Amino acid sequence: MQLFTTFIYQPIFNLLIFFYNIVPGNDFGVAIILLTIVIKAVLYPLSHQSIRGQKALQDLQPKVEAIKQQYKNDKEKQAQALIALYKNEKVNPLSSCLPLLIQLPILFAVYQVFINGLRAESFELLYPFIANPGHLNPLSLGIVDLAAPNVVLAVLAGAAQYWQFKMLMTKRPAISTAGSKDENMMAMMNKQMQYFMPIITVVIGIGLPGGLVLYWFVVTLLTALQQKIMFRGGNQTPKVIEGEKA
Repeated sequence: MQLFTTFIYQPIFNLLIFFYNIVPGNDFGVAIILLTIVIKAVLYPLSHQSIRGQKALQDLQPKVEAIKQQYKNDKEKQAQALIALYKNEKVNPLSSCLPLLIQLPILFAVYQVFINGLRAESFELLYPFIANPGHLNPLSLGIVDLAAPNVVLAVLAGAAQYWQFKMLMTKRPAISTAGSKDENMMAMMNKQMQYFMPIITVVIGIGLPGGLVLYWFVVTLLTALQQKIMFRGGNQTPKVIEGEKA
């Protein structure tokens, strides 16, 4: 726990106070946005790898489903064929998950900052070169209390989540293969997740401090913009393996 506090929580907390001190009017909301941008920049390589991994796995899904159908009665050959597919396409099935797992401590630290960082005793963790503001005013723009739950920010976070998820959805023409039923089922599940996850985001966000939800909204929005830039120009969906026989 001490390592977490020293190397993750404390730097994030000090950076937030630094921005709070230098922002005109000590606007807490602007300080949070600046903090989010810095954290996003630091984690950019991880998020870049995660987005590429998600997109690569999604583009390979037609081939994966075709292999599963082709070897549906032989799990060993199915596993071998999938391994060969990932190897030939140079795709790591875990490439989209590992970067996200690495970011979890950061998210937890940010959560702790907004839960505990507003208390006066937290200033004991300030570095000597960071000025102690004495207290934090959680108001942004003079009217938005970021220490309290905020429904509007929760809805904005859900909307950003929807946009981000929608960009990952690949539109594919109908495929008339033996495995098309499974693929269509997965497409339907993805469609449901596209709406389910934003709703969950809103429900959870309503119960969290507005400052944390603002962070959540901004980081999701920046990630969605990153995806848009990465996917600019379109991506070719791999051709589906059709009619192959063992």
